[in-house]
Amino acid sequence: MIFATAGHVDHGKTTLIQAITGVDTTHLPEEKKRGMTIDLGYAYWPQPDGTSIGFVDVPGHEKFLSNMLAGVGGISHALLIVACDDGVMAQTIEHVSILRLAGCPQVTVILTKVDRVSTQRIDEVRQQISDFLANLGWHDVSMFMTSAPTGEGIAELRDYLVTLHQQEQQHPQWHKRFRLAIDRVFSIKGAGLVVTGTALAGQISIGETFWLTGADKPVRIRALHAQNQPVESAGAGHRIAINITGDISKDNVSRGDWLLSQEPNYQAHKVLVSLITDEPLKHWQSVHIHHGTRHITGRVSLLNDASDTPQLAELILDTPLWLVDNDRLILRDIGAQRTLAAAKVLHLHSPRRGKRQDEFLTWLYALDNAADEREYLQLCLPKGELLLSQFSWAQQLTDTALNQLLSTVDIVSAAGVILSQHNAQNAKQKLLNTLEEYHQQHNDQMGVGRSRLKRMALPTYHDEIVYSLIEQLLNAGAINQSRGWLHLPSHGLAFSAEQDALWQIAKVYFEQSEPWWVRDLADKMKNDEKIVRSLLRKAAQLGLIIPIIADRYYTHKSIEQFASIIIKYNETNGSVTAADFRDELSVGRKLAVQILEYFDRTGFTRRKKDLHILRDKGLF
Repeated sequence: MIFATAGHVDHGKTTLIQAITGVDTTHLPEEKKRGMTIDLGYAYWPQPDGTSIGFVDVPGHEKFLSNMLAGVGGISHALLIVACDDGVMAQTIEHVSILRLAGCPQVTVILTKVDRVSTQRIDEVRQQISDFLANLGWHDVSMFMTSAPTGEGIAELRDYLVTLHQQEQQHPQWHKRFRLAIDRVFSIKGAGLVVTGTALAGQISIGETFWLTGADKPVRIRALHAQNQPVESAGAGHRIAINITGDISKDNVSRGDWLLSQEPNYQAHKVLVSLITDEPLKHWQSVHIHHGTRHITGRVSLLNDASDTPQLAELILDTPLWLVDNDRLILRDIGAQRTLAAAKVLHLHSPRRGKRQDEFLTWLYALDNAADEREYLQLCLPKGELLLSQFSWAQQLTDTALNQLLSTVDIVSAAGVILSQHNAQNAKQKLLNTLEEYHQQHNDQMGVGRSRLKRMALPTYHDEIVYSLIEQLLNAGAINQSRGWLHLPSHGLAFSAEQDALWQIAKVYFEQSEPWWVRDLADKMKNDEKIVRSLLRKAAQLGLIIPIIADRYYTHKSIEQFASIIIKYNETNGSVTAADFRDELSVGRKLAVQILEYFDRTGFTRRKKDLHILRDKGLF
């Protein structure tokens, strides 16, 4: 178990830890010279069962509050130190405020220097601190009266801490992905680089590979010390020193970096949060932001009224952070004089528009009250597509936990993208409606390629999920596919007997030469131009011929040959031009351009200036 100290400067935090453990946590020459804790200090108290109790000693002076904030992250139990001669002081109040805002659930009060004051003064301070904590929600807090020089109360306190240690339950984040916020970095001769911190979640073992954000590279775990003891593995709630090896140096790593079980998905520049405020915040107020062991600046954009509970906001970060859902951030004024609020991360993606609409705010309220990952997922699914890589990162789910969660919900999944069944059915209907509209507007064409249909019907969706929905529609017989073209079953079924006889004549002319204009073919067949136009449109619906422009047709076989030429040029040159195509076919430039523009319209290629670049190779 790990305890963090809190309290005003010179109230005896370091002295008390030394009395309990025998370890002096000051390690900087300046600390020993000034008799004041400046940076974080650490002490470990070995137990008879082979475990140990850890202590994080934080500085009490207001100038070093950022170091204090770096030390309390991930701590579930704080030891609030109050000197009886001073009582509750400025940094006592601020440290308690930080503990409350950081979500620290348990506090034990330790009154020090009882040997210097009267019994009456001790009772006054006891009442003062009890009332102060009760007003903040901590009732019936355990309290000990101690004196380090005389040893008074130390034995009772030690017994109490051992009991808490023995009653400790498995950390609630034990089965999440591993996360450790680095607070110290140093090198050991013969061992190499070592990073230390408190594990916020997950598990770690020797020999495994993890991701180091500062160096932005993978590293291998060479050795581990948890609670100051060599171990094979450790996890959430442990104070860990980790000997890492890889293509890194000490210059690549610093306090504020993270050691993670997987390469992170993305850094947040803007994030949606709920606020717990100690004093009112102003819209667009500049603030200091503390997260893990990192300290940056940013702004607060308020989304609802100050009277609303909870208050919602968008944090705009001057420097991006590796945030996940439910992370706590501490906000201090830009002068670094006062602690203002805590921010709980609700959602890592902030939309450009609509953040203050009632419907969106209601959704954020629901996220703030979500009890677990399943409830959070149920709230996200109605919004549309959900990328599993983003969701699993935000919720810090392992692959096993993610698969177990997905098995409990009714979804459509493809290539790491999921949709609720309700949204999937709506998307399928959109595909069918779009195809029907296309048939009405282009009744001389067989259908449309899947890539183009996707862009027409569901342009914001990922390709893989749309192609999966199209495949489901094909399997269900809701749409058909002929020669690569998607069409409704009712579109272009067959020639009538009269049309079939006429097509046998027209087919001979297409076998002799092409392309054919409708009017030219009508002259050759000595038939009415309207009848021939209707015939060729029907032939196009059946996929026998293809109009490259209105009333000008090639056979499907010729179009496939042209497509193979385009593929060849794209494989060798990355694109094809009208000049390339003209020379390859020995046709005029105008016809070459018409053919290439047809391929652009179908989605087989896309045009970039004079280049035609392959887009959907499987269409022809």
